[in-house]
Amino acid sequence: MAQKPSIPKGTRDFSPAEMAGRDHIFNTVRTVFKKYGYSPIETPSMENLSTLLGKYGEEGDKLLFKVLNSGDAFSGVTPDMLSNSNSLSVKVCEKGLRYDLTVPFARYVVQHQSEIVFPFKRYQIQPVWRADRPQKGRYREFYQCDVDVIGSNSLINELELVQIVDDVFGKLGLSVVVKINNRKVLSGIAEVSGHADKLIDITVAIDKIDKIGIDAVKEELYSKGIDEDAVAIIEPILTLSGATEDKLTRMSDILSCSEIGLKGVEELKELFGLIESAGVACEVELDLSLARGLNYYTGAIFEVKSKETSMGSICGGGRYDDLTGIFGLKGVSGVGISFGADRIYDVISTLDRFPKDAVEGTKVLFTNMGDKEMRYAIPLVKILREGGIASEIYPDQVKLKKQFDYADKRGIPFLAIIGEDEITNSKISLKNLSTGEQKVIDKEDIINSFKN
Repeated sequence: MAQKPSIPKGTRDFSPAEMAGRDHIFNTVRTVFKKYGYSPIETPSMENLSTLLGKYGEEGDKLLFKVLNSGDAFSGVTPDMLSNSNSLSVKVCEKGLRYDLTVPFARYVVQHQSEIVFPFKRYQIQPVWRADRPQKGRYREFYQCDVDVIGSNSLINELELVQIVDDVFGKLGLSVVVKINNRKVLSGIAEVSGHADKLIDITVAIDKIDKIGIDAVKEELYSKGIDEDAVAIIEPILTLSGATEDKLTRMSDILSCSEIGLKGVEELKELFGLIESAGVACEVELDLSLARGLNYYTGAIFEVKSKETSMGSICGGGRYDDLTGIFGLKGVSGVGISFGADRIYDVISTLDRFPKDAVEGTKVLFTNMGDKEMRYAIPLVKILREGGIASEIYPDQVKLKKQFDYADKRGIPFLAIIGEDEITNSKISLKNLSTGEQKVIDKEDIINSFKN
């Protein structure tokens, strides 16, 4: 019995119609990235495991897909290693699938630093892999569209990322809110709560607030050894309401004894001032509960959500001051943001916002009634294609009904019927399959007929 075909959980096949929608997203973000002066790079799907481990926190490391060494991977494995999963995985797996595009980018910058002009602005559109539990909007293989600038501390770069977000989602016809916070503010909160040493535990917990709610976040904080007095300081900050200016004034008071916290507040004030002066159209808000779980963020952090669906974050990123330092290039700051193409696709699909011309395929199918008719159609198809109109000739000489059915099932809107009469009179019978209307045109007018 033949094995039933299947694919791994958390991965997907994409039909031609779905690919057309995805290409619309990729083409849109690529066009915007280029407009802001960013250049493309690509990095390998696999990185050395040593490049990836330790960059995403303990929880992130658990989600890395490790690649088994080729050949006899288990040669030299000792009984002691079998009882220690970490030792075993390091021994038999020297490579892993990339978890994101930012760490490989940092590795790329260090490796190619002599060829790069700083500040270096790059974009990258490639798949990433995470051994996560698959669910709606969360996949094990998905595309990221990253845009980063490295080698500059200026908050102009953060402003530019917000403008890119505004531009991309405006072109995609989506209403979004950009949430902004600063990791220095979070460091200040940890400091004034008396638990500066537990910054990671605090940020990992509060990053889940949208998913599990404030009460569950408090329980997680308690479980990490954060005492009730500290939680009493943290909780009201996470639920602080009011205008951005009021929130920042309140945070200046709360963090008055934390130098790093006040630095974060000042950066937020400057960034929101720049955003206001730039006339950004989309909604932008200060969200003090935003944490972004990745350990390498050190300054401004961003998250973008759809205002029209319940989908989680569809875009996110932030400032990282020394990610290249782990690869030997110290003191080079960068900032970037990543568009989650798969989630964006799901949002546009749910809202039925794909433009018709973005997902249309072949515009006209020429019938094939015989060799003479086919040869008559070939130069006409060439003229249409050169005019930017997707066209095909049905490849086989079969009954006209079968060719009609083929066009209908493919969603091809027009059928160009070529028979003996059409050839004799230099005509084409053009049938609109959605309305049923059929008209005869001169073959010289074929381009104008479609453009009109």
